[in-house]
Amino acid sequence: MNEIQSKIKKFDDARGWGTPEQIKDLLLNMSEEIGEFWNIIKWVDTETQQKLIKENKAEVENFIGDMLFLVLKVSYLCNVDSEKSINDVLNEYEKRFPIDKAKGNHGNKLAGGIDLK
Repeated sequence: MNEIQSKIKKFDDARGWGTPEQIKDLLLNMSEEIGEFWNIIKWVDTETQQKLIKENKAEVENFIGDMLFLVLKVSYLCNVDSEKSINDVLNEYEKRFPIDKAKGNHGNKLAGGIDLK
């Protein structure tokens, strides 16, 4: 993960794109990317969503790539070790959502789910 984060930084630095003032714009870009993916699957049931994802696989793969690029770029601009971040979150989630209580349940406490936070 850190290797690809460094690769993204090198790519950006070569183009003069790795400046901290871009962080707010990158966050907006993430919202736009989510909207593009949402447009593929909005207002349909789960079965139809899966069908549309399969039919539009290239667009979905592009969305995933764009989002990973943007997240890792924000990460290096904020001087955050992305590998440490994801490991820390996974460790936190292990505590918040123990298998014996969370399996088959969601994490929204307000709607009856499990979250030990």
